[in-house]
Amino acid sequence: VEFAVNALDVRQIIVCGHYGCGGIRAAVDGLSHGIIDHWLQPIRDVADSNFQCLECIADADERLDRLCELSVMAQVGRLARTPTIRSAWRENKDVVIHGWVYGLTDGLLADLECSIGPDSQGGL
Repeated sequence: VEFAVNALDVRQIIVCGHYGCGGIRAAVDGLSHGIIDHWLQPIRDVADSNFQCLECIADADERLDRLCELSVMAQVGRLARTPTIRSAWRENKDVVIHGWVYGLTDGLLADLECSIGPDSQGGL
């Protein structure tokens, strides 16, 4: 990200998950997955903090899809709080981070409407 923003002058960053993600499923299956558990922990944290919201969804696949969306939104927020992005905004670079999810079954992209840019990052 640092190279993209500072050297390549990238202005639009897309965090894109996908429905039916095996990583999302693995994060909540209750099993140990070895070294990738470090990668899965942020998803588990999102699942834990949204437990009540997710438990209201009866269908297991829909629940996992919602967790995928919540995970992407959390990643957008985490990326917005990195020193690289904060510095870019302080330097008045117009970098915007978007959160999308790709549908493997229908090929459609869903904009999660959680974009964060220099004008919307005041609450971070």
